[in-house]
Amino acid sequence: MYDERSAQDIKKLKASLSPLPEPEVIPSLIVISGLPGAGKSYFARRLVEKAPAVIVESDAMRKALFPTSWYTPEESQRVFQATHLLIEDLLQRGISVIFDATNLTERHREPLYNIADRSGARLIIVRVEAPPEVVRERLRRRAERPDAGDKSDADWQVYRKMLGDRENIRRNHFVVDTSRDITPVIEKIAREMQKGKG
Repeated sequence: MYDERSAQDIKKLKASLSPLPEPEVIPSLIVISGLPGAGKSYFARRLVEKAPAVIVESDAMRKALFPTSWYTPEESQRVFQATHLLIEDLLQRGISVIFDATNLTERHREPLYNIADRSGARLIIVRVEAPPEVVRERLRRRAERPDAGDKSDADWQVYRKMLGDRENIRRNHFVVDTSRDITPVIEKIAREMQKGKG
């Protein structure tokens, strides 16, 4: 099954989650991809109002495992290994998951596609974006008025650095601009998650 460290990591991550929704016959894995400040967490919170799912946020998972985070490659590898195991465990129990992380490259998204396949989950991919000037203002406000609920440490420099890492998503996906009204897309994705029920 898991080695001892992975088992302990998953236990910590599970303890940090909000209450789980009811299991479904076909759960959904919603993979969110987007740069810092694009509005990924805002999108996830809006979606969960319309469709029962648990939000697994990579920044919150990192803080659960490493209260003082250094963002080293080893730390990131451990965070994502445990997070992927957690997501697969939830899906196999019929719990829909919204995975809120940058997920900028196919190399990072591929394991999630495989998890959905193995779990028999419905895979929905969403690219979240916003104009750079909007992102810059959001990140400035985040730095000036930290929100206890916001687990991200990313600033404008991190945004600019990650801009070059972004790769096109090769599979069908939704695109959401969070500087506009996202309600129509939220409703469309919620309907997609409910397909085949009832």
